[in-house]
Amino acid sequence: MHKKECFYLGKIARKFSFKGEVLVFLDTDEPEMYQNLESVFVELNKTLVPFFIEKSALHKDKFLRVRFEDVDTEADADAIMNCEVYLPLSMLPKLEGNKFYYHEIIDFDVEDLRLGNIGKMIRVNDSNAQPLFEILKDEVEILVPMIDAFIVKIDRANKKVILDTPVGLVDLYLDQ
Repeated sequence: MHKKECFYLGKIARKFSFKGEVLVFLDTDEPEMYQNLESVFVELNKTLVPFFIEKSALHKDKFLRVRFEDVDTEADADAIMNCEVYLPLSMLPKLEGNKFYYHEIIDFDVEDLRLGNIGKMIRVNDSNAQPLFEILKDEVEILVPMIDAFIVKIDRANKKVILDTPVGLVDLYLDQ
């Protein structure tokens, strides 16, 4: 399994017991969806390795208490501490309408109601307080705040994101 075929679920945050149990921080708004997993992929040395789960239970909102097969000691748990945890993209629930996962709109054409085609979606930058659409038009990178009022439609069938941006926002990039 390759990382591009998976989504980030969380990180192994700390040990829970002397018998190898760990707490996985779940980076999700719906942690209860992930309490009965059979397995996950743990990133070890830049490789995704399958880990099978013997038992798991939610612990304090966003943590999943996990007992992995073959992780029986503190030393075993130390070896996977702070490792990222992934699941296959196929396990994500399908979204409809204008709700979307960031990865699913990559390479979609982006249209503005006023300006027409303004480029291709290259990524969603969520490293700041306000996520940004990063759009590439020829060799110009256009940044558009990901604001619900700007999003007219996510057209999955035609691989398009249709926006209604305020006058001047995108024009600033295109008039150079």
